[in-house]
Amino acid sequence: MTMTRRQFAQRVASIAATVAAGERSAGATDHSVSDRAAAEASGHDMSSMPAHWIGKEQIAFLVYPRFTALDMVGPHHMLRGLMGATVHIVSKTRDPVKSDTGLVFTPSATFEDCPADLDIICVPGGTEGTLAAMQDEATIRFLKDRGSRARFVTSVCTGSLVLGAAGLLDGYRATSHWAAKPVLPVFGAMPSEGRVVRDRNRITGGGVTAGIDFGLSLVGQLRDRQYAEVAQLIAEYAPEPPFDAGTPARAPADVRALTDPMFVDFLKQAEAVGREAFAKSKFL
Repeated sequence: MTMTRRQFAQRVASIAATVAAGERSAGATDHSVSDRAAAEASGHDMSSMPAHWIGKEQIAFLVYPRFTALDMVGPHHMLRGLMGATVHIVSKTRDPVKSDTGLVFTPSATFEDCPADLDIICVPGGTEGTLAAMQDEATIRFLKDRGSRARFVTSVCTGSLVLGAAGLLDGYRATSHWAAKPVLPVFGAMPSEGRVVRDRNRITGGGVTAGIDFGLSLVGQLRDRQYAEVAQLIAEYAPEPPFDAGTPARAPADVRALTDPMFVDFLKQAEAVGREAFAKSKFL
């Protein structure tokens, strides 16, 4: 479709209005009406908007005590910009949930009132909090149920270990934080390279910041490339890190020597907890 410069500007402005509205109301649950209203109220003509730019996805982010906030916030920022989508922050209760760095999140839904049929369910990672989530029967039961029907079953960082504990990665290629990837075979998963790994309807992101890539790539899949590029531009997502030590392959040897020992105990616990949780999940 040929598009005039004015039409393109209108579309960019409409998405920008939607994203801004989403950032102001991140705790809300039903955005299908408010997204359109925000764009229309801003004075932008919605008539030139392609029909496929407006959807009705039901998206759920699982949060649990001591999860890593950026694992969730990165993809949440991108997916919240999907016009027409409804985003839920889900936990066992509606009590505030504190992340591993002390940021506090207010769930918008519990396991019981989260929609039964989801387009996307996403699990962030962490360390001690993740181990606890893997052992929590209510959490695993919720993931097994929603994951059995979700259009996309996804995770960021060590959130893939929680998916694995629920039996949702058995026979799938997947990734995780670089330090945790060796644990994936415990769940029948096949560790794979890449910041975002897709295998059928399973999409797993690498460590922490890879969640932004995961979210943006899913925006492109659910809408189109132009929509995703507008979202990327609005977020000014053009990473130029001040240091080049973001992967084990690129980090200097002395940095690896300091970092690797930090994960030894976690990996031992994750493997032991994972084996037990994976076995129990078959009976939940």
